[in-house]
Amino acid sequence: MSKRRTLRIAVLGAIGVALAAGATTLSSAAPSSLAGSAPKPTVVLVNGAWSEPASFSGVIRKLQKDGYPVVAPPTALRGLSSDSAYLSAYLKTIEGPVVLVGQSYGGSVITNAATGNSKVKALVYISAFAPDKGESAVELTAKFPGSHITDDPKAPLPTALSAVPFTSTDGTDVINGLDLYTKPNHYRDLFLSNRLSRKESAVLAAEQHPITLKALQDRSDEPAWKTIPSWFLVSKQDHLIPAATERFMATRAHGHITVADTPHAAQVTDPGIVTRLIEQAAHATR
Repeated sequence: MSKRRTLRIAVLGAIGVALAAGATTLSSAAPSSLAGSAPKPTVVLVNGAWSEPASFSGVIRKLQKDGYPVVAPPTALRGLSSDSAYLSAYLKTIEGPVVLVGQSYGGSVITNAATGNSKVKALVYISAFAPDKGESAVELTAKFPGSHITDDPKAPLPTALSAVPFTSTDGTDVINGLDLYTKPNHYRDLFLSNRLSRKESAVLAAEQHPITLKALQDRSDEPAWKTIPSWFLVSKQDHLIPAATERFMATRAHGHITVADTPHAAQVTDPGIVTRLIEQAAHATR
């Protein structure tokens, strides 16, 4: 065998050994690297009364930019039991971990819908109700002073609201109820604390979805926040749910509390603050 051929074989052998060693090193490192990059949880956004999923548009854009899968199924606002049952069924269609976010009355819905669901890793309350068993949104709103929803506590209906009676047939049951709307001249103060212009506020008031009186009076079942970690945005400028009520509920749930100078509809006026809180909750679950 010539010296040139011997040298060539030696070099090729050395390269082969080096590649094999490198492959072994990469192979052994790969599982550790992959284990550290768990998929991000799906963020489920639940709107509240007098609102719609589109109110989360600014938050959705930011979360999607940061790589989070996001869905915002509509809340029917017909009754706490039925609204929660629908969301509970919806959550079962999602694969992998979930961060569940509720705003306003949506907080009551997530409190009931997530109970017993092991896929829900975090609850996030944005200026929201977090009722205990047996509590209603109406009772919690009145628990502390500060709500602008009425200036006459003895009135049969809050002065900021107007009612539309309805009768519908559900199978063999006839349902008589009241759909509640926020009066346009109260919407900007209640939800936005005058943070948006009158023109922008008038558009949101025109697009509002009514909620039934029944939904606000319905009593909560066993709350999910007793077993699932929770994060709360307490909005100091909330003119619908008093900030004192929000802090009370957050403290009772042993939640992670963020206090901000935000109005009731913080997801509309301050999507950055809301997004950061959601991502804090998501990061803690990974």
